[in-house]
Amino acid sequence: MRYSRTLSTVVASAAVVTGTVLLPAQAQAAGSVHLYKVYYDSPGTDSRSNASLNGEYIQIRNTTTSTVSLTGWTVTDSANHRYTFGSYSLGRGKTVTVRTGSGTNSATTRYQGRGAYVWNNDRDVATLKKSTGTQVDTCSYNSTRVDYKMC
Repeated sequence: MRYSRTLSTVVASAAVVTGTVLLPAQAQAAGSVHLYKVYYDSPGTDSRSNASLNGEYIQIRNTTTSTVSLTGWTVTDSANHRYTFGSYSLGRGKTVTVRTGSGTNSATTRYQGRGAYVWNNDRDVATLKKSTGTQVDTCSYNSTRVDYKMC
C-alpha cells in the first residue's frame, strides 16, 4: 500500500512539473501577429513619385496557426501618421506589406494612398494596434547607415 501511494505521488508530481514545463513551449508555438520589417528610406532620391513612395513600406507577419482579421487594426509612426486596415484578414504564416503610396490592394500588399513620406529616414517608431486600441507591437530604429529595420 505504501508503494502505491508513493508511486501515485511521484506520477502526480511529474504531471504537474511536466505541465509547467510545457506551458512556455505551448505559448511560443501559438505565434503572434507582429511588425516584421520597416523599409524607411526608399531607394534613390526622395522625389515623392509614386514609385519612390511605394519604396517605403512596413511589413506585418502572422506566425499564428490561424487566419487573423486585421480589420480596424492600425499602424502609426511617432508623428501619428495612421494607416487603418479596412476589411482584411492575414492568413496563417503570411506577411502583408503596407506601402506608403498608391496602388491596387491585394492579399499581400496594401496601399496607404499618401502623397508624402511617412517613415523618417533617420529614426522613428512604428506601432501596431488592434481595433480595440490594444498595442500589439512596436519597432523603433535610429540609424542612417541602413535603409530598413528587421523588427
